[in-house]
Amino acid sequence: MRVELDDLGHAFPDSPALFEQVSDTLEPGEVYSLTGPSGSGKSTLLAILAGSIRPTSGAVRRVGVETVGWVFQNPFGVPGRTAADHVALAFLARGVDPDAADAAARATLERFGLASRAGTPFRALSGGEAQRLMLARGIAAEPDLLLVDEPTAQLDARTAVDVNDAIRAASSPTTIVVVATHDVRTRDACTRHIDLVTPSSRAESTPSIERRREDGR
Repeated sequence: MRVELDDLGHAFPDSPALFEQVSDTLEPGEVYSLTGPSGSGKSTLLAILAGSIRPTSGAVRRVGVETVGWVFQNPFGVPGRTAADHVALAFLARGVDPDAADAAARATLERFGLASRAGTPFRALSGGEAQRLMLARGIAAEPDLLLVDEPTAQLDARTAVDVNDAIRAASSPTTIVVVATHDVRTRDACTRHIDLVTPSSRAESTPSIERRREDGR
């Protein structure tokens, strides 16, 4: 399973290109950060990856990718339902029996630092807890591709640390995870990096893809 980006670019009518010449292969087991200045097309590229927007140049090939999940800036949940309920529902939707779904949900909440909040209604969670819960639910659903849009944009710096820790925990051997962010700390929580640079700020032929491992290479 993979997503291939081949010389990808996009521009809206009568506007300069948001980004150009983006090429990479996205695979499970990695968490990709998608960074760039405001207006560089981060959210647009997420929509292209999801298949809801067609790029104006280049191509996207989804090989074995059938399901797409989203985690948005503002977490949405059912106010009276517990954190465990939100994650268990993802397992139930996959056909897991109720007892196993409950056990799996609690194990997933522990992975995302929310074990102590399993029985807490969504309305009583903090902003950071709610965002971590959405990441936990997104991974529990096991989409082939999980797109995360600015997960720390609405959070204070201290709360964002916990969410960034959860992003580190989002790596999955069965899911490709892509995180659009303007936050350097969120970027550094990811394992691979795609940096979008607007044409006006690109120095000559500076590549629009920056591929770095956490080991600094």
